[in-house]
Amino acid sequence: MFHSNFTLLNRCFAGSFLSFLTPTSKVDLSISNQPLRCGKWASKILMTLASFLAIAASTALAQTTVGASSRGLASNVLIPQSRHHAFIIPAPPHRHLPPQIQPVQITRVDVVVDIIDQVASTTLDISLKNDAGRRQEAELIIPVPGKAVVRGFTFQGSAKEPTAEILPKEEARRIYNSIVAKTRDPALLEFAGYNLIRSSVFPVEAHGTQKLRLTYEQILETDANRVDYLLPRSESLDYKVPWEITVTLRSKHPLSTVYSASHKLITEKNIGTKHKTITVTVSEANAAEPGPFHLSYLLQTGGISASMLCYPDPALGGGYFLLLAGLPSEMPDDNKNMIKREVTLVVDRSGSMNGEKIEQARQAALQILSGLDDGEFFNIITYQNTVEMFAQKPLVKNRANEKAARDFIKGIKAVGGTNIHDALIETLRQEPTPETLPLVLFLTDGLPTVGKTREIDIRNVAIKANPYNRRVFTFGVGVDVNAPLLEKIADETRATSTFVLPKENVEVKVGQVFKRLAGPILSDSILTITDKKGDPAPGRTTDLLPAKLPDFFAGDQLVLLGKYKGTKPLGFKINGNYLGKTKAFKFAFNFKKATTRNAFIPRLWASRKIAELIDSIRQLGAESDITSKDPRVKELVDEIVRLSTEFGILTEYTSFLAREGTDLTNAPAVMAEGSSNFSRRAMKSRSGMGGVNQSYNMIRQKDQSTLNRNNYFYDAEMNRVAVSNIQQINDRAFYQRNNRWVDSNLVKKDSTATPERTIEFGTDEFYELALKLAKDNRQGTISLRGDILLEVDGKAVLVKSPK
Repeated sequence: MFHSNFTLLNRCFAGSFLSFLTPTSKVDLSISNQPLRCGKWASKILMTLASFLAIAASTALAQTTVGASSRGLASNVLIPQSRHHAFIIPAPPHRHLPPQIQPVQITRVDVVVDIIDQVASTTLDISLKNDAGRRQEAELIIPVPGKAVVRGFTFQGSAKEPTAEILPKEEARRIYNSIVAKTRDPALLEFAGYNLIRSSVFPVEAHGTQKLRLTYEQILETDANRVDYLLPRSESLDYKVPWEITVTLRSKHPLSTVYSASHKLITEKNIGTKHKTITVTVSEANAAEPGPFHLSYLLQTGGISASMLCYPDPALGGGYFLLLAGLPSEMPDDNKNMIKREVTLVVDRSGSMNGEKIEQARQAALQILSGLDDGEFFNIITYQNTVEMFAQKPLVKNRANEKAARDFIKGIKAVGGTNIHDALIETLRQEPTPETLPLVLFLTDGLPTVGKTREIDIRNVAIKANPYNRRVFTFGVGVDVNAPLLEKIADETRATSTFVLPKENVEVKVGQVFKRLAGPILSDSILTITDKKGDPAPGRTTDLLPAKLPDFFAGDQLVLLGKYKGTKPLGFKINGNYLGKTKAFKFAFNFKKATTRNAFIPRLWASRKIAELIDSIRQLGAESDITSKDPRVKELVDEIVRLSTEFGILTEYTSFLAREGTDLTNAPAVMAEGSSNFSRRAMKSRSGMGGVNQSYNMIRQKDQSTLNRNNYFYDAEMNRVAVSNIQQINDRAFYQRNNRWVDSNLVKKDSTATPERTIEFGTDEFYELALKLAKDNRQGTISLRGDILLEVDGKAVLVKSPK
């Protein structure tokens, strides 16, 4: 009966005939084209009744409509990827609701992703808290990639049966725009272009908590042997909700490697009989890192598996690329087909090592000895004023040699000075064992005090006096070490440097590095770039980082970054010693799938390039006659400042670029401050905590494979520092200037000048701009809070913030 009355009234309203009539008037209410004639008083009664029924019917419809796209928004709209609290939707004028005290809060999100043969099931467990003194109603909106399907939605407590459904891109955009308009908050525009999942309304009790569980499935995108997964999340630095993410990969085909450009992963392999399984988790330190979660994995295609991701940049005549390569998931069970290691442990036993440090060094030596396989080779060298060797050349590990070595290690005592130069000479000139990979673990706790002590002389030993290409892994014990020297020795020999800070354990740090050196798979590798036919293709790629490929040990992966020119296919050939035999691996790639969604590629490349340039300045500091006025230093500083400004990548030397008040239009002043920082820190501060912290930063940045959105670094006191007034969004960087966000493409210009175009928040022009930017994956650039000055089609456009 109610439904038919509502239908009648609805038709009356549609005909625009409902109004109070004069006593002599009549109203024609058409039902099925049949007029209904009423007297004057009946008309009034009917019209009054119609008003009440209309309100009641509208309310009932809002409560009973099944389709998520056709109902109004709840008072709290929760979008876990965007804000740590709900978006508060103002009540309609006719609903006299008490004002909101506090929005519902999102306290954490636990994500479990199960991928079976390219089909991903994503389950989000969302924890909520209501600090208000009354019960609140909320709904959930989750931006998702296309082709997702809802498999389940539940919450705690009693209510109507919970539901959730996928809304297509256009309907999602309508809801995003509606929330943006009602809340006067542009944050959601960051997800324009995504579909969304919308849930039914659920309660959150006063001073209570609530837990939601949403599961959706999708078929993942593939590119040959690479499979990609994406979980949309905000890039805003204000977003601090911790997300614990666990991904389990199961495949009928062997899996090679798993990579995330957005978050550091902890990987655990579990090789079963039917499926190859890998489980990865986002490290605890990265749980609150903002930004979408990117994950790619490679199916094994041979000895080495590889894939390429690309970002197009017309200014380069090509773009940027990331080459991802991984090793086989299963290696031979026996050691016959593995590359054997020859390990030389070099221990500083100068007087400054006396006490706890020398005891930990002894324990590290014993640990390495135990970790070697029978049939591998080793030697032990100690140094103070002079150099002492356990054996004249490396010995095979067997019971007798191991016992003799243990006795030698127990007799190591700390006394005398530090002769790094001669220790390095004696270590590198040992004749190597044939068909082995010669590795050196070189420990020192001080500056050179005996023999040749000039940094350049010692550095040249690693560069010019290493005839057998030994890999020298350096360890700085404490902070009284020449940090850039230890870094350079390692870099020049395809190795890495490690620093053991005060109160850290030498044995633990050495053991961690030695564990990574288990099972050499590929050594002495050389990369060649070819055309489609396999002929050399000079000039097609530039600025490859790393410039020299490292050795590959069990579990390693290669992330190679660079620039490419042209659009024709390219070939990559890697030659090297693979499991004891010379072998070449060839890969062919094209650039058809280059996309601006891969904005992380140019930023990762720029970060590594900046680190390479900083390292060049640090090495120049070894020469006492070179100052910041040297043309070489000036050229390096100028390029570092340019890249840092463009990509929004800041270091301890360039963090002043983001400082409020720094006038980036004043190039001489910027260069002067930058040069001063590099001279004072990079060139002159070579030891102590202020030297070691720089190496900590450089080691991480030179091999950077995941984004550093917070621009964090360690300062001269080893405090972790982050820069919050610069924001990396999509493929742009924005600086906070004069109460507005300024595009890095415009920040060197006068940010207070009159823009060529001004767009007010919430206007049709505003939403048209959002749609245009979404086509280039730049919609996030207008989701920042405050006025935004950005470059659009080469013009400066000012987007005004909500009033």
